[in-house]
Amino acid sequence: MESTPSAGENISVLRKVRGIGQTKMAREMNISLSYLSKIETCQRPVTPPVAAAAAKALHVTTARIYGQPFSDPSEQSDRLNDLRTAVRRHTLPREDVPEPITLQEQLAKASRLREEARYLELLRILPKLLGEVTATAFTAGGDATAWGYVSDVYGCAYAVAHRLGQPDLADMIVSRQSWAAQQTWNPDAEAAAAWNEAGTYQSAGQYDDGLAIIERAISRYEQAPGEGREAAIMLGSLHLRGIVLASRHRDKNATADHLRGAKRHTETVSNDVILHNLTFGEGNTALYELAAHIELEKLDDAVTMSNPLMVEPPSALTPNRLGRLFIDVARARLGKNDIQGAEEALKKAFEVAPQMAEIHPMSREVLRVLFVLHQRARPDLLAMAKRSGLAE
Repeated sequence: MESTPSAGENISVLRKVRGIGQTKMAREMNISLSYLSKIETCQRPVTPPVAAAAAKALHVTTARIYGQPFSDPSEQSDRLNDLRTAVRRHTLPREDVPEPITLQEQLAKASRLREEARYLELLRILPKLLGEVTATAFTAGGDATAWGYVSDVYGCAYAVAHRLGQPDLADMIVSRQSWAAQQTWNPDAEAAAAWNEAGTYQSAGQYDDGLAIIERAISRYEQAPGEGREAAIMLGSLHLRGIVLASRHRDKNATADHLRGAKRHTETVSNDVILHNLTFGEGNTALYELAAHIELEKLDDAVTMSNPLMVEPPSALTPNRLGRLFIDVARARLGKNDIQGAEEALKKAFEVAPQMAEIHPMSREVLRVLFVLHQRARPDLLAMAKRSGLAE
């Protein structure tokens, strides 16, 4: 029924190709032999830390473990090539400088599409927008605001490359975003670039290096002039990234430190707001705390925390954040063997952020496990699997 190999199957095939036995592989991944066996037979999902451990043992990327990119329709492939060209030509934009009002409208549209997790639509406008915003900055005489817009558009491009499973492109985009941010002399733009730079290490499973990027960015930002609401958003967002990295690194103390840091800044920013494509506030901080419980295998805490969030999700959060919430709830419920609850959470993810749910690695992993647990006859599961390319 499945049309693409699972992450567990990829681990099994790569392990056998390299002549590594299950016992040795489990030891190198620091997991039990039973756990590895269940992963390879799709009875347990391959979580990000597990994927990172397998990638290290097998000398491949985490994208290779997950089998990304999962699907490659012709338009998506063509648009990604257009984006690569635009990113490569970062000092040679082909586009003319647009009218200011036209540029502002396109910038707002890109931000909205990112928030709504509409990745293909965003990919359609990014190559031209990158050229236009860069051409504008080059003719603006070193205007910091103009370069800030360039940095923000690269932030949108990173979101697309990351979510569509293009790690090499994401790395290149982050370097361009850092370059643009340095032209602004704006600590906010540099912090946003560092947030995405740490994200490339997160995607690669190099959590300790990602933490080093975040901690350096926090230190630099705290030394820069500026305070109040904007500073709280940027510092709080950096702490949120730190929560993910620390929890996946199994560093409970660092996780707690970054969680305290984020919550401290919610005293200034309670309602969730977006700045430089970063979302911060009480609602999003709760989502990161929930994710940390899951990564640290505190599933009872995760389920208890998730129940009220499922009934009444934070109203200020955008679809890309809500989609991630529901995927994490599905993970927690599956971990507690709540099959029906996991399916319910996944259905909400598909409703609010379908493009994210179709391609997010953990959404797909939960779906696969539900199928293995004899849920193939459930029509809603089958529909989600077909949309994700997991069933024909």
